Amino acid sequence: MREFTSELPRRIVRPYTHSRLLPDYRGILAVDAKGFTGRPAIEHEAVSRAVPDLLKAALSRAELGDLWEDRAFPASTGDGYVFGFDPAQMPFVIHPLLLTLQDVLTEYNVLSCGVVPIRLRASVHVGPLPDTGDEFSGNGTARNDTHRLLDSRPVKAVLASHKENITHVAAILSDRCYEDAVAGGYTGRHPDHFVEVAATVEGKPFSQRAWVYVPQPSGPLYENPSDVAATEEPAAEAVGPSPYEDTPTPQVRNSAPSGNINTGTVHGGQSVANHHVAGDHVEGNKARRVRGFQGDQVRGNKYQGRQ
Repeated sequence: MREFTSELPRRIVRPYTHSRLLPDYRGILAVDAKGFTGRPAIEHEAVSRAVPDLLKAALSRAELGDLWEDRAFPASTGDGYVFGFDPAQMPFVIHPLLLTLQDVLTEYNVLSCGVVPIRLRASVHVGPLPDTGDEFSGNGTARNDTHRLLDSRPVKAVLASHKENITHVAAILSDRCYEDAVAGGYTGRHPDHFVEVAATVEGKPFSQRAWVYVPQPSGPLYENPSDVAATEEPAAEAVGPSPYEDTPTPQVRNSAPSGNINTGTVHGGQSVANHHVAGDHVEGNKARRVRGFQGDQVRGNKYQGRQ
């Protein structure tokens, strides 16, 4: 016969009453399988078991096996996995672990012959979390925000728009992770690999600045249209409704008095001389955001034939 105890749970500590020690700061890594709920029920257990095994294999291959052995508050989420780690290891979790996880998933999906292919979203965060060693360990705002980032629109949009046979991992970093580990220069990945996004979750009161990182991209990275509009110089006068509304594409007029208009590819040099033209005098580069190569590309001796 089952025994019952009369012990009541411990009294919940009220916030804002007196100062206490912060819990230890923990790095948090969470991963989630894309399209899990849409899979046939017979595949659910196999995917649930495969995700931590793939994560463990990636950690071992990236020479970060100690993170798996020392992981704090590990837990399966059904379609994913989460654990805490020493935040000093954050730069290595961002790189090379995420790139190695992409390689491991590529290998797994090729060998699985499409039977149970797995693509993962990953989120990385840091914050104070208690490690009590029981099933309630690791609960706190930082843990909640990690899962909100994992479910946010930008990182879901990446896996939805990138080719499923190439891009197997899409990651999102909290702003603090990015600022401390990436912008601080501690991670072996240049900041240009990361795209700033507004992380929001449908139906949830959550909105945070975050950074998307795709180890092996095969499509456009997510960007907020308002961010692009605010950082790029207008190149032409648009006639008609806003391009961000659900309306037909507006007509565009291009105008360059005393200059050149290029609508295709230009091979060779190009020169423009303006005389007695009123307006701004610009020296150097006027563009704010440039994607791709800017400047002359020279192969061989630049001065060959001029001697």
